[in-house]
Amino acid sequence: MRIKECIRRLWRTSRKVRAPILGSGLIGIGHVGVSLFFIYVCKHLIDIVTGHSEDVLAVYIGWMFFCVILQLSFSVLRSRLSSRTEIRLRNELQERLFTHLLGIRWDGRDRFHTGDVLNRLEGDVSTVTDALCRTVPAVAVTSVQLIGALFVLADLDVRLAGTLLCIMPVALLFSKSYIRKMRKLSREIRTTDSREQSHLQEHLQHHILIRTLEYTVQAVKGLGILQDTLRQQINYRIDFSLFSRSMVQLGFAAGYAVAFLWGIFGLRDGTVTFGMMTAFLQLVAQIQRPMVDLSRQIPSFIRVFTSTERLAELADLPLEEYGEAVHLNGNLGVCFEKVSFHYPESKHRILEDFTHDFKPGSLTAIIGKTGSGKSTLLRLILALVMPDNGRISLYNIEEKIAVSPLTRCNLSYVPQGNTLVSGTIRDNLRMGKTDATEEEMRTALYAAVAEFVYALPDGLDTHCGEQGAGISEGQAQRIAVARGLLRPGNILLLDEPSSSLDSETEKKLLERLSRQLQGKTLILITHREAIAQLCTEVLRMD
Repeated sequence: MRIKECIRRLWRTSRKVRAPILGSGLIGIGHVGVSLFFIYVCKHLIDIVTGHSEDVLAVYIGWMFFCVILQLSFSVLRSRLSSRTEIRLRNELQERLFTHLLGIRWDGRDRFHTGDVLNRLEGDVSTVTDALCRTVPAVAVTSVQLIGALFVLADLDVRLAGTLLCIMPVALLFSKSYIRKMRKLSREIRTTDSREQSHLQEHLQHHILIRTLEYTVQAVKGLGILQDTLRQQINYRIDFSLFSRSMVQLGFAAGYAVAFLWGIFGLRDGTVTFGMMTAFLQLVAQIQRPMVDLSRQIPSFIRVFTSTERLAELADLPLEEYGEAVHLNGNLGVCFEKVSFHYPESKHRILEDFTHDFKPGSLTAIIGKTGSGKSTLLRLILALVMPDNGRISLYNIEEKIAVSPLTRCNLSYVPQGNTLVSGTIRDNLRMGKTDATEEEMRTALYAAVAEFVYALPDGLDTHCGEQGAGISEGQAQRIAVARGLLRPGNILLLDEPSSSLDSETEKKLLERLSRQLQGKTLILITHREAIAQLCTEVLRMD
């Protein structure tokens, strides 16, 4: 991504906080003005004491204390405003990206690892918000400070000001080769940092598996390799940056020496007063400090451009269709008409001219070998993936519409495996229906053969850890089924809901579901013939 495009994205990102960012810059400029006036006051105080000025000493002492108080007030106010603006922007940007990521179109695979996404939402968002709320105002303030100090110095001695400008080689840090090299190094570091976080997240999430496979040593060794790579990349960037910065600081040192000697010889020749000498040294510091700050900000801007690119990769992921949900009343069916489908980057067709009608009110068991397309059928009904050819429709006695993300409101889906999230059982159930009553939850739990919940010490308020930790696989599956039943959709999709249940509980589950659904359509994936025999229809996938 070009720098101009990065700047445009940063400008759009800052649209809600431009006023406080501008306010922070103006406060900083006010602080610079007071600092320059403080130098003027100090010069006059010294000239008054040494007899080179007849101004009133008490007045300038009063001005000096006033400047000190005003500088402190500006500093506190600016820091407070910047911090609050940064927190507000970080939260807003994370929320926007989080919302976008939850709505992206899925093509059967995830482009980014979860650890990489988290790294971007934390590290890159912080880099961007810090740059917008702190670095940009700081650069504006520093530039004003540099120009103001040069102007005051030129007013005192134009030759000294010109000499200092010639000595300090600021242009070195603005060379294209430096910026290009730093962008490449920053990109490599952020990529390796994401890989390290992905490694940590993946192995901590599956720590039980790691231990049972006795793979701990290899996991730690893999982390060490990533850490060594990251350390080498960071060290190289530090060395490269320090070398470039040292060349500029060498010029700064020479400039200070020139100003000092200029004042010394001026004192000797009587062309410079003690007040002017003090002003020279203070102004040189006012010129050097902004230049040092500007040189330090260049790597920061390079890092923010890199982070902007990485966040843009998330923000540019295509979204699903959005709009008003399309509800169908009554009993619903699902019709496949000559549907063909294959996943991206795979030549194998999962479905080829597939046609089937899941009639309203039917209980259909889908049976087939692994990879035959059973779960893909449910994903197509849910419009998580779209067919290459053919048509998939939801229908009732009055109308027939093509499936899309907007028709998902008619469906209730229970994925395979443990899909509980951290929180209480009540929290998990209310993911299916946010305003579910106690009676509705009790009815759903009974239909899912999950009455055991009420025998737990905390009942519905029993806490589940990450991925349902603390609850057995079979219990987690039944709670997930109850969650699905709470959802108001008229079609229930179950993907291996009884894989962790014994045969007796499995049979009881299907019997209760058939009574609970009361005319709703059930589509059930299973490997067990015994379950299939309890359904009204069986679809066998080759």
